[in-house]
Amino acid sequence: MQPDLRQVATILQELQDSICDALETEDGEAQFVEDRVESENGGISAPRVMSGGTHIERSGVNFTFSLGDELPKAATARRPELAGCGFQAASLSLIVHPRNPYVPTTHANFRCFVAMREGKPAVWWMGGGYDLTPYYGFDEDAVHWHRTARQVCDGFSKELYPSMKDQCDDYFYLEHRKEPRGIGGVFFDDFRLKDWSTSVDFLQQLGQSFLAAYMPIVQRRKNISFGQRERDFQLYRRGRYVEFNLLYDRGTKYGIQSGRRIESVMCSMPPLVAWSYEPDLPAGEAERTLYERFLVPRDWAGMEI
Repeated sequence: MQPDLRQVATILQELQDSICDALETEDGEAQFVEDRVESENGGISAPRVMSGGTHIERSGVNFTFSLGDELPKAATARRPELAGCGFQAASLSLIVHPRNPYVPTTHANFRCFVAMREGKPAVWWMGGGYDLTPYYGFDEDAVHWHRTARQVCDGFSKELYPSMKDQCDDYFYLEHRKEPRGIGGVFFDDFRLKDWSTSVDFLQQLGQSFLAAYMPIVQRRKNISFGQRERDFQLYRRGRYVEFNLLYDRGTKYGIQSGRRIESVMCSMPPLVAWSYEPDLPAGEAERTLYERFLVPRDWAGMEI
C-alpha cells in the first residue's frame, strides 16, 4: 500500500481536538487559542496554546502538515541517505506544564515522514511516543502510566514495549547532568511495522491512549495542597526540562530548521522556571525520593502495588 500522509494528518487533527477538549474540561477555566497558518503549497501549521489556567499553567498542542523540497538536517541526521529528498510530514506534538507541583509535566509526539526522490519509491517512517516528568513521584502513577503504554504495544507485539521503553530511557537523558528527565514512557523513531496500514493503526492507538495514561494522574493530584517549598522545587526541576529541550531535543531542532514561527516552537517551554547556582536545592524526604526512586530506570509496568 502506498503511504497516504493525508490519512495520518486527519488522525492527528482529530487527536488534537480530543486532547484539547479533555484538557480544557479538566482545567475548567482556560481555553486553547489556535494560531493557524496555511501555506500556498498546502502546508498547515496549527499550534494551540492554553495559559494561565486553574490547574494547567501552560499547554501547547501543535499540529503541523509540512511539504518541502528538502528534508531539514534534524530529520536526516540519522538517515543521511535521504539528504536532498523532497518530503511530506505530519506531526502532533504536545506539552502540559501543570500548576500543582504534585501533577507531573508530560510530553507526547506522534509523527510520520514521507521522503521522495524522483524515480525512486517513497520512503516512509513514523516516530513519537510519550513520557512523564514528575516533581513528586507516586508509584501508583508511574505504574499506571507505563501499563497503559504497554497495553497498546502488546496488542501489536510483546517485543515493542520493552524496546520502546529502553529507547525512551536512553533518549530523555541529560548527559551533562547524568540523570534522566523523568520516569520515561515509550519512544520510537525510524519506525514501521509490517505494512503501512498496521503502522498507522499503531500510531493512532498509541495516540489515543495518551489521555487514558495522563488524565487519571491529573485528577488524582491536581487538588493536593502545596506551599512555596513545593513550588520552588517544581520551578527548579523545570530547569532540567528546558535544558533538555534546548540542548538535545530533535523536535525543537526540527521546528527551528523547518522555519516555523519561533513562538510556536518555544511554546513547549514552561512559563516560569528557576535555576540555582547551588548543585541542588535543600531537599526533604519527598524531594530526595524523586532522585533516589523515580529518576532511576525501573520496570514500572511489571511492578506490584
